[in-house]
Amino acid sequence: QGYKQANVVILHKSLADYFEKFCHANNGPLPLLHRSQPGDWKCPSLSSDSDIRTDCLQYRKYEHGVFTGSLKSLKEYSEQLKDMVTFYIGCSFSLEKALQRAGIPIRSVGQKRNASMYKTSVPCYSISMFHCNLVVTMRPIPESKLGAAVLATSELKEAHGAPIHIGDPGLLGIQYLSKPDYGDPVHLHPGDIPVFWACGLTGVEAIINCKAPLAFSLSPGCMLTTDLKNDHARSSGGVPQVHCISQDPLHFSIVSAEAAQKINALETLIGIDPGERGIRHLQRQGELLGACLAMSHARAVLITTGFPTHFTHQPPEENDGPPGALAIAAMLQALEKQVAIVTDHRAMDLHKKIIEGAVQLGILKKPIPLLSYQKEGADSALKFLCENGNPGRPRFDHLVAIERAGMAADGNYYNARKVNIKHLVDPIDELFLAARTIPGVTTTGVGDGGNELGMGKVKDAVKKHIKNGAVIACDVEADFTVVAGVSNWGGYAIACALHVLRCCDTHDRYLRRAVGLPGTAGKGLWLPALPSVTKEENLLKILVQLEVRSGKTASLEMEVDGLPFYNTHSLMIEKLL
Repeated sequence: QGYKQANVVILHKSLADYFEKFCHANNGPLPLLHRSQPGDWKCPSLSSDSDIRTDCLQYRKYEHGVFTGSLKSLKEYSEQLKDMVTFYIGCSFSLEKALQRAGIPIRSVGQKRNASMYKTSVPCYSISMFHCNLVVTMRPIPESKLGAAVLATSELKEAHGAPIHIGDPGLLGIQYLSKPDYGDPVHLHPGDIPVFWACGLTGVEAIINCKAPLAFSLSPGCMLTTDLKNDHARSSGGVPQVHCISQDPLHFSIVSAEAAQKINALETLIGIDPGERGIRHLQRQGELLGACLAMSHARAVLITTGFPTHFTHQPPEENDGPPGALAIAAMLQALEKQVAIVTDHRAMDLHKKIIEGAVQLGILKKPIPLLSYQKEGADSALKFLCENGNPGRPRFDHLVAIERAGMAADGNYYNARKVNIKHLVDPIDELFLAARTIPGVTTTGVGDGGNELGMGKVKDAVKKHIKNGAVIACDVEADFTVVAGVSNWGGYAIACALHVLRCCDTHDRYLRRAVGLPGTAGKGLWLPALPSVTKEENLLKILVQLEVRSGKTASLEMEVDGLPFYNTHSLMIEKLL
């Protein structure tokens, strides 16, 4: 214990350059400690008197991709080894001492078993003939120790570093924890969470798939122990934090403390209350971070907006909501996620014009699909959200409502002045209620008064502290509730926070499961997607032309919620940026 251990892969020299590139392209599972010269079975940089032919307890032989036997020694293959190259790859057994030092029990040691290792459905980055799916090692960790486990291992980059997944094994394509592909089943104690680290046996899967005429590896668990202490491991930088983003399936995410701090600062900025409505009583620290982590992991996001507060005007919509919705959509587009907007059927033409304007202004790269939802039966919401109404095949994995009229406890929809506007609102709330029954679908509500969809999470505070709250409070809750002085600000903050997350190396590595090349190289593509004063000013001018009015005053001036665009909204955008 405490010494760096290594996995070993031995290949013909003609494959060596490709395999080295494969290791560098997937350095989470394959952190390369050393590559030998052909026929060199010593490795002085790792061990003073090494002989790779005899140093390990057991070897495995592969011929044309097929496992053909276990060996105690490779000496009988000395002639063939003269034309072969040995790769020494970091091993996660090296980090177990670090976990124990952090006060974290190693269940496999306590149960006198080898660790559990699994093949996943996560593809590695392919290089020429080398391609395979990621292999992982699972260690049960008490939930209260998750942060300590990530912190203890994130520095040990040469031993696979921080975990690549925390939570439900099904998200990695692993069906049964009781049936590992390598090693032994390790039992979870009550309160344990399965935590997965990238595993060097990924290299064995690559050997099998490349079908080399002859190759060798170590038997699982029979690692080469080097002379190097683990303290020599390089730091991968950034103190990590762990946050739960879903209960069903259980899913945690990782982010650097620096990125989390920035996002919490964005949340504080938008939390001012220029309308003096009492919204500070609705605010909960960390909701913006949770919402954006969930969106960062999402594949497809559905956004809804539209608050027809001006029931005597045509159109009745207010101008708070659509700009924030488009700011979120623009960043999601830049992050190459699928995004669609759902709104009231009677307002489809209006939103189509707003989206066309946003494309012309360069806010959106391309038009967004615009949908409407009508209730036709008891399972309408499920059919809308899932393919053929099957909860196992959701079309969207995150729903966002921003300044969207929300249903009150009595089934009606109210504006801030307590006027029932139900006749103007389609029952999009049902999608949020149905989402709670679909595994893997999470929701966010953005609002500034408590009567917006998703604000049910803080309805008690709305009833107590917001004017007319007892009547108008939305009863439908979202998983995450982002409260802002103006809802558009919440949209701008989400766009900025998504950008912060994607530029965070710690989060990026976790998102891509430590395989492939860093995604942070795309920073230049994401910056133009952020909101700007010019873009938002021009979008508000389009809304004025379409006679979409300010929420509080119903005026057609350059204002939102009765607050002037210049020196109020423009200043907020500058502060967020």
